Amino acid sequence: MMTRRRLRICVRGVVQGVGFRPFVYTTAAGLGLAGCVRNDSNGAVIEVEGDDDAVGTFLARLHDDAPPLAVIETVDTEVIPCVGGTGFAITDTTRSTGGRTLASADVAMCAECAAEQRDPANRRYRHAFVNCTNCGPRFTIIESLPYDRGATTMAAFTMCTECAREYADPADRRFHAQPVCCPNCGPTPSYRDDGGHVTQGESGLHQARTLLRDGGILAVKGIGGYHLACDAANERAVAELRQRKRRGDKPFAVMVPDLSTARCITDVDEAAARVLSGPQRPIVLMPRLPAAPVADAVAPHNPDLGVMLAYTPLHALLFGLPGDAPGPPVLVMTSGNLGGEPICFTDDDALHRLAHLADGWLMHNRAILVPCDDSVVRVLDGAELPIRRSRGYAPLPVALPVPVPPTLAVGADLKNTLAVAEGKYAWLSQHIGDMDDLATLAAFGRAEQHLEALTGVNPEIVVADTHPGYRSAAWAHRNAGDRPVRSVQHHHAHIAALMAEHGLDGSQQVLGFAFDGTGYGPDGAVWGGEVLLADYKSYQRLAQLKYVPLAGGDISVLRPYRMALSHLWAAGLPWDADLVPVQACPIDERQALEHQLKTGFGCAPTSSMGRLFDAVAALVGVRQVVAYEAQAAIELEGLSRDADPGATHYRFDVETGQLPEGIDPAPVLAAVIGDLRAGVPAGVIGARFHRAVAELIVELAAAEGVTKQKVALSGGVFQNALLLRLALVGLRAKGFQVITHRHVPPNDGGIALGQLMVGNAG
Repeated sequence: MMTRRRLRICVRGVVQGVGFRPFVYTTAAGLGLAGCVRNDSNGAVIEVEGDDDAVGTFLARLHDDAPPLAVIETVDTEVIPCVGGTGFAITDTTRSTGGRTLASADVAMCAECAAEQRDPANRRYRHAFVNCTNCGPRFTIIESLPYDRGATTMAAFTMCTECAREYADPADRRFHAQPVCCPNCGPTPSYRDDGGHVTQGESGLHQARTLLRDGGILAVKGIGGYHLACDAANERAVAELRQRKRRGDKPFAVMVPDLSTARCITDVDEAAARVLSGPQRPIVLMPRLPAAPVADAVAPHNPDLGVMLAYTPLHALLFGLPGDAPGPPVLVMTSGNLGGEPICFTDDDALHRLAHLADGWLMHNRAILVPCDDSVVRVLDGAELPIRRSRGYAPLPVALPVPVPPTLAVGADLKNTLAVAEGKYAWLSQHIGDMDDLATLAAFGRAEQHLEALTGVNPEIVVADTHPGYRSAAWAHRNAGDRPVRSVQHHHAHIAALMAEHGLDGSQQVLGFAFDGTGYGPDGAVWGGEVLLADYKSYQRLAQLKYVPLAGGDISVLRPYRMALSHLWAAGLPWDADLVPVQACPIDERQALEHQLKTGFGCAPTSSMGRLFDAVAALVGVRQVVAYEAQAAIELEGLSRDADPGATHYRFDVETGQLPEGIDPAPVLAAVIGDLRAGVPAGVIGARFHRAVAELIVELAAAEGVTKQKVALSGGVFQNALLLRLALVGLRAKGFQVITHRHVPPNDGGIALGQLMVGNAG
């Protein structure tokens, strides 16, 4: 005789708006179980009753067969009295106190919806907003949780009879898909030309494609904001967009309709294809093919292209379905803003701020509540290396290794991302940007309020960077009220963020290499080439790149030739006239710089590894002036990536005897100059320099004798794929366990996570 039992099952995680309740319904009904499932403000609550074997099978399938967008964090079960019955039901959402539901990120159109959009027999044929429980907008349209239509920007659209039937049918793919709609009841696209004339529907889409084919610049409303698009093969159009946007030489991302087109312009390996085609649809940085039909101005002096697949139904229609006069097969698709400003996400703002940038606007009447830029990743060793964590990933939580009280971390000033945390979860915001603009500060405040409302975190503690001039830190002090503001050293936060994402509880120290462009040190210097023995509570600075003068602050960051001259001066090497950075520095500036270096006037000492990369890039003639952050280092890596360094090895000197040990680049700089004068190609010199930095990392790890401790590689310099790969190979060959970033960026976009951990380490 079978034993009958009834369980109450509480599921926590991303379980709303992802088809979880229909999955539970069909699984339970298929097993002949009685009961019900409902959402509440903590997640999903299930009651199942039936024979013991069927209940056990149900629990196994709950873990193993959940919908693709569901993220199940915990499953708690409780035996309750049997009540009988044979039916299974989906009941109304309830609100309960305590706990929280995790909101889903925005996800790309799924294959089933794409097939419907292309099927002339389907009622959603050519529908610009087709979606289901497995795809569509989420984060950017949600005002509050639980996730119900009335709490989203879809509340303005009344479902037609057919959509309402699908929405209410547990067996339908669109059961409780909150953005569900069709051409009869959903949002509609429109095209507005630069004279203000508006064309609705298909005619508007045709005009948008025509504008792109004719070399115009189109503003396109996406899920998280407006893009600016143009034909990526049209040199004139790309150059015009670059000039209007004040982009300098910073690379543009491109969008393609499908994976086969991506393979026509970049080298797409299996792992990159998987990431490109995944539900997040990030921009993926991949090597550009030599014959790619893409204008050089898309990514000047850069061997990579940032590529994303079309991820919304409107994007698919913009490229054109079978039978359409097609638009360009590769589109520049860059954020709709001027350089340094937040992305436009409201229609009025886009019409105003993009008036001098766009020749036309492809719009729609579904409001965007939360702006969210595209995410950017590299794929290294088959795994993702995040560069910017935003659309498709935010606001999914990062599990913490130890619980923390309700906390707000405000991040850094470059690539700002803030975070809130409570218990064993942290929620990082979408990418906000550089905090040097009033509009970005306003966007920061809006993002903080929305993230707290969405997660239910009411911060009792605020954590900021120790830098006295950071705008993010100033915001924290202005807005903390009576809450304590705790300060965390920049590079300690980098290492702590990496520890947290790997689940380290802080009971063991790691050997952390924090290499970046800038960070405030407690001695008032500009740090950035640090070797730290760290846990969450504290760190010890074991080694550092030797200080060189940073003369004039940002002016030397923007002019790598000045960093080259500073490094030569610190190394005791002459400013010979045959050296490119000497030639690039005007005589009057050179004289003023020499005076600064001798007297120390207007100089801050820096140990930045990023600035050393700038100096070497200038010495070998790659880049004397930059238009965007890390441009010199990026171009040096691109030149060095496929070069054979040969048998010659550059070596840093490491001065031992006291802590921190000094890492002296003088021998490397002398070797670089010697190779230059011997006619060695710049790419080979660059490859030798990258290898020297990687070998330095291995040497320092071995010298510390910490083979039982993990080696942690963090900071923006480790976005450099060549350096990271060389360091990983060298460290692993010596038996070290190495951790690198997989969930948050190594740059300042991940630093808020480390602030949360250090700020609560006590």
